[in-house]
Amino acid sequence: MSENSGRADVVIVGGSHAGGECAFRLRQGGFTGSIALLSSENVLPYHRPPLSKAFLSGEVTVDSLLLRAPAAYEKAGIAWHPSTTVTAIDRAAHRLTLQDGATLGYGKLVLATGGRARLLPIPGGDLAGLYTIRSIADVDALRPAFTAGKRLVIVGAGYIGLEVAAVAIKTGLSVDVVEFAPRVLARVAGPELSAFYEKAHAAHGVKFHLNTGVEAFLPAAGDASHVGAVRCAGGAALPADLVLVAAGLVPNVELAQAAGLEVNNGVVVDEFCQSSDPDILAIGDCANFPLPFTGQRARLESVPNATEHARVAASVLNGAPSAYNAVPWFWSDQYNLKLQSVGLSQGHDQVVLRAPRTPEGFVAFYLKEGRVIAADCVNAIAEFNQAKRFVTNKLSPAPALLADSAVELKSLS
Repeated sequence: MSENSGRADVVIVGGSHAGGECAFRLRQGGFTGSIALLSSENVLPYHRPPLSKAFLSGEVTVDSLLLRAPAAYEKAGIAWHPSTTVTAIDRAAHRLTLQDGATLGYGKLVLATGGRARLLPIPGGDLAGLYTIRSIADVDALRPAFTAGKRLVIVGAGYIGLEVAAVAIKTGLSVDVVEFAPRVLARVAGPELSAFYEKAHAAHGVKFHLNTGVEAFLPAAGDASHVGAVRCAGGAALPADLVLVAAGLVPNVELAQAAGLEVNNGVVVDEFCQSSDPDILAIGDCANFPLPFTGQRARLESVPNATEHARVAASVLNGAPSAYNAVPWFWSDQYNLKLQSVGLSQGHDQVVLRAPRTPEGFVAFYLKEGRVIAADCVNAIAEFNQAKRFVTNKLSPAPALLADSAVELKSLS
């Protein structure tokens, strides 16, 4: 970008799913002003969920990950600026400073800066052979080492860690998973789903080390620059040819914080995705926002949330504000297991298990004061669709009927 870069009516910082979707939602809503989409990556906005699954396994290409083809941006009049990093926001002047020293003015600013993989501040963190998965470049770096016969240690038993474990097992690697919490998926799922997935992975040969911290990454014998083992709390060392650190995500809020915006586990925004500055919005993984159906604030890392934030931000910028009003939902693919979850189970006081329709199915409804607030559904698409209805409409079906697989869920209200 040249030193005198001019101005755009709306500047979107971050070529994330949320950022790319927001640009097109603006046009679909009738916005006729100039739009600049700035991305620190050199790839157009793309789907990130396949990174730890089909893209890692080589089943899909970069082109298939793109949200839209390059020609769509030109047709929509969206100016895409790849490999462009913003270093400062001058809120008074409505101007951004870029890494190369250039500046860019804005009328309205949308922060879609996403997040980065959380690293572990422990000895050996600079060794070769340590990987994270957050971008196409991350997977490209990992794939040459991701070969049959290698010993993989995964630090973190969340969605990313377990999805990579499944791909690794299919590829022929041996897999150890180290998790600080007492169960897998502890941050995002109930104990029943955790037990189901732990059993499923163990049946495929994954070895779990739960309730276990990581103290250091140890160098390999004969190569002090490359990882050779992971030392766990208590002193046990797990041999490793490569290590994936999947310990969660850190929201990229430094730019917002330096500009004086309110930040608290994300850029703090209202139900319209507006920050403490009326001319700056924040969307996607970097935004901390109020959830209407819980009355609490949250920062959600999911494609559905990114899409909904993009819709809300575009509605505000188009002068027809429509507040966030979606129920969170998520999905994960591991082996032949398709997980679909809706709502947030934290705070539930009752769990209702429904007999699955298939041997590898699983359905759990989470209730609070009789109302369905969340559900986890594995290989149960029909049940998931009904669960979304229960959560969205705040329904309280009788637990005995929820549990009875002979009762059609669509008949319950």
